[in-house]
Amino acid sequence: MQFEDVLDARKSVRNFSARPVEDTDIEKILRAGISAPSAGNIQPWRFTVVKSKNARERLIDSLGQRWAAAAPVVIVVSLDPRPSAARYGDRGLALYAVQDCAAATENMLLTAVDLGLAACWIGAFDESAVATAIGLKKPITPVTIIPIGYSAQGSGKQARRPLEDVSTWI
Repeated sequence: MQFEDVLDARKSVRNFSARPVEDTDIEKILRAGISAPSAGNIQPWRFTVVKSKNARERLIDSLGQRWAAAAPVVIVVSLDPRPSAARYGDRGLALYAVQDCAAATENMLLTAVDLGLAACWIGAFDESAVATAIGLKKPITPVTIIPIGYSAQGSGKQARRPLEDVSTWI
């Protein structure tokens, strides 16, 4: 798939088929995550791949978003704030580490599309409940959650605001 086609095809999918995702595809998605830019090349991200039905149910129960239970795999992108904070202080802790994980998340979402998969970026959740559900220990903190699978919904694209509404050229 051409890159522009990947960008055009990417959308948030909340309905998944039961078809399993191959481990080789999951590894490609994770490799895309670690290829993301990172402040100072610190790479504070940590990825938890949740595949087993019991583990997914535990995670989904902590989310309160039942639709995600249909995804055959869920990746939790977490951050270890210590190296970013040690190098960049409060800004590294509050901003750079989060930006790094966001960049990794977007790389993974685009790679999923390129592989013919569908995904959704979840950012609304109780960090403590998710951390408990997947066994994260402080100070590792979940940042994004990505349910991944094959889409069971149509291929329509959500409307986007016009470029002239969101850009300023000076």
